[in-house]
Amino acid sequence: MTDALVLETAERVFAAVSTFDAIQEAEAQRWAPAIWDAAAEIGLPWISLPEDKGGVGGTLSEALAVLTVAGRHAAPIPLAETGILGGWLLSSAGLAVGEGPLSVVPGLAEDSLTLEGSLVSGTAHRVPWAQHVDRIVALVDGHVVAISPRSARFDVVNNLAGEPRDTVHFDHAEVDVIAPAPDGVTPNALRLRGALSRAALMAGALRAMTDMTVAYTGERKQFGKAIGSFQAVQALVVRCAEESFLVDLAVQAAAREAERGNGNFEIAAAKTLADDAARIAAAAAHQAHGAMGMTQEYPLHQLSRRLWSWRAEYGDATWPARIGQGVVENGADHFFRTISEGSASGISI
Repeated sequence: MTDALVLETAERVFAAVSTFDAIQEAEAQRWAPAIWDAAAEIGLPWISLPEDKGGVGGTLSEALAVLTVAGRHAAPIPLAETGILGGWLLSSAGLAVGEGPLSVVPGLAEDSLTLEGSLVSGTAHRVPWAQHVDRIVALVDGHVVAISPRSARFDVVNNLAGEPRDTVHFDHAEVDVIAPAPDGVTPNALRLRGALSRAALMAGALRAMTDMTVAYTGERKQFGKAIGSFQAVQALVVRCAEESFLVDLAVQAAAREAERGNGNFEIAAAKTLADDAARIAAAAAHQAHGAMGMTQEYPLHQLSRRLWSWRAEYGDATWPARIGQGVVENGADHFFRTISEGSASGISI
């Protein structure tokens, strides 16, 4: 059960600092120090991490619920990277998390990182906020390593939302800390946690998009009536709401199963639903807003561009194929059990 006070505090903080103007400025500057500082001051980035490794305790469900709040406010900071991903890698390997922001190498097929003793070489792609964090955390050759960004070269790359996703080059860079990756800390496990983090962010953005569309269609008038009273527009609003609540429920189910041990099926399903929702709900919301939704001065684009960006991270179109392959391998005779029990059925994702 998520602590209501934690969510209330997160909502209050992000509502105060992750404003339209602050997000626009972050896109121009590629960093949002005031938003990060406000979240860090009350420990939000380190929820779910053990206290003896520098975390603040709590559960994965609580961390994901806070991440959903951050997604609702389009907070442009490495909240997921610092706690659910980078902090998890470090603490699982017995290493201290530290006090500053972290980035994580997502582990894409085109990456070429190698480890020689305590030196890392090669290239990592689409690394979030790599130039603005204290350390970049990566899984390299069966080890968890953390490297200072001062030891790297960067090619500046942004995602569609204007958030940094740089290409990072290491040339015999000395690691800050290193430890063997324990059982269960694998590239696939990182990819699943990354997918879950993006699904949580998307659940929040979908909720905000729905609320914004409801408010706009209730206020905007045409032919003397609020456009929200027209059946065609109502159908668009309902579509947004349906997708929003479906993804939110799927994320909660995936978080619960992940805390129990193996929630791989539920995570894959949640990311698949979120990816579909990003396409369906964003189209409906923009259609309901008309030309207003396409303007730079109206905040809808801060949500839709993030949804499209997060959709492309940690899996995208691969999750339906992996679910299908897992169902096939589990066998036709176990199809109902696979669908009804999910990860508990023994399906491999």
